[in-house]
Amino acid sequence: MTEQRVRWGVLATGGIAAAFTADLVDLPDAEVVAVASRSKDSAEAFAERFGIPRAYGGWDALARDEDIDVVYVATPHSAHRQAAGLCLEAGRNVLCEKAFTLNAREAGELVALARGRGSFLMEAMWMYCSPLIRRLKALVDDGAIGDVRTVHADFGLAGPFPPSHRLRDPAQGGGALLDLGVYPVSFAQLLLGEPTDVMARAVLSEEGVDLQTGALLSWAGGALASVHCSVVGGTATTASVTGSRGRIDIPYGFFHPDRFVLHRDGREPEEFAADAADGPRSSLKHEAREVMRALRAGETESPLVPLEGTLAVMRTLDAIRDRIGVRYPSEANEPGLTPA
Repeated sequence: MTEQRVRWGVLATGGIAAAFTADLVDLPDAEVVAVASRSKDSAEAFAERFGIPRAYGGWDALARDEDIDVVYVATPHSAHRQAAGLCLEAGRNVLCEKAFTLNAREAGELVALARGRGSFLMEAMWMYCSPLIRRLKALVDDGAIGDVRTVHADFGLAGPFPPSHRLRDPAQGGGALLDLGVYPVSFAQLLLGEPTDVMARAVLSEEGVDLQTGALLSWAGGALASVHCSVVGGTATTASVTGSRGRIDIPYGFFHPDRFVLHRDGREPEEFAADAADGPRSSLKHEAREVMRALRAGETESPLVPLEGTLAVMRTLDAIRDRIGVRYPSEANEPGLTPA
């Protein structure tokens, strides 16, 4: 694709769809041309809010719209396999929210479908596209803190969320792990790759989803990662990486940081801050820019958010759910997951 402006379709009209679309319409080289929801009224209200020309009361019409270069899938993750698959089968490129799917099997099916059709596919792991996170990874890879020994990351919301909320609904893939825990796990695997062993414990709700989960990930080289997520307590939402010769600390909001501090043995701490031109740290623009860069370059996946990395994270999330005994209704015959 060599056109200057990239034409986007938005599938779903919830809070994350609105946040991403608000950033898209602020980018001069992006154009949101259509939105779809299962509710025609919801799609039309969303279109009016953001000045989008076409509103569809169903996913099929959006998937078939040949004026769209890429579809952003923002449904609950329980519908990602269906929604993203529908778009890929229709020949659309796809940016799909995280958690990428309910499980690794569904993720593998989407990746195989995209590769078979030569279409672009990327998980919307905006953390990986953050300039500061990329700078942090480069420092770690270059040995700034020596060999990585431990990683810690947590993400928790205070709630409380009623049983009717999607975070408590098994049919929507509810629970802390897939909604919030995907960030700490993805942060650890960005730096260390896929773990060789997974241990986990959780507190489950009456509905059978995890209210809070803690996991210890380990690697053959001796590194450990402690990750935690919760929908019953607002945590510090920080992260740290400790190596043999130093440490990096990221304050609140580690997955969209505006700064981090590098501590190196024998040196004064160094603070790395976001460029003021990047705007608020909640910006999703870096993710959108990476998608558009890849499309213009003719790439079918992003080197910043590679599909193999997404699959590896999904395998780890599956392993954690296996340890804590969380299985969703659609996984009745899914191998490798222990029923709750």
